Amino acid sequence: MHRVVLADDERHIRFMIKSALSLAGFEVVGEAANGREALEIYLRERPDLIMLDINMPLMTGDKALEAIVKEDPSALVVMLTSVSDMESVEACLALGASDFIRKDTPLPELVEIVRGVLQA
Repeated sequence: MHRVVLADDERHIRFMIKSALSLAGFEVVGEAANGREALEIYLRERPDLIMLDINMPLMTGDKALEAIVKEDPSALVVMLTSVSDMESVEACLALGASDFIRKDTPLPELVEIVRGVLQA
């Protein structure tokens, strides 16, 4: 069973994604409402994958991504956002994100993207 951490400042988004991942057989081992919490949970849990929202308080998702990849260059990080401009996508991929998912992606498709990242 793959272990996943979710980081999004919107609780209902975390709930929806957690539900979809749990039903698909993933274990959600932590949830964070900001980038600082996400980094702390990642370092403590060392999950197989972390999903990070870009726009979060205290520490943005891209800053958390940068810190996670610095600590663990092999980390699998999928960025979540409602923003889909190519500049944000390219910046996160350049920092080491494995993939990028819009929050309005249908949940079955989101689960398949996560599976694909874990299998790559």
